[in-house]
Amino acid sequence: MGLPTDRLAVEAANAAADKKAKDIVVLDIHELTPIADYFVICSAHSGTQVDAVARAVRDRLEELGVNCRGAEGLDEARWVLLDFGDVVVHVFREEEREFYRLDRLWGDGKPVPFESQTQDPVT
Repeated sequence: MGLPTDRLAVEAANAAADKKAKDIVVLDIHELTPIADYFVICSAHSGTQVDAVARAVRDRLEELGVNCRGAEGLDEARWVLLDFGDVVVHVFREEEREFYRLDRLWGDGKPVPFESQTQDPVT
């Protein structure tokens, strides 16, 4: 049996934190939309860092047995969207995050407590 969806979202956030992503937010949006249960939103300083964060998140969740169903934006590395089904991860360059303001758009979502530290996913 796999990890609960909320824990997968936190694991994605941990992976982003490991690559020094900033302003990481985990939102429970399951009552707002059928597209996903959780959004993980974070920022990176450069395209190189956006790419590194996205790859780290994909690698971490795939290690946990969750395949990435789709990825958009990897070529431009300005806003990368990773679709893991019930968890969708958005990795933004700071300028794009400020422009699109996804945090505000989905502001009715419930914030999930997140401490940026790597945790053992098997506890």
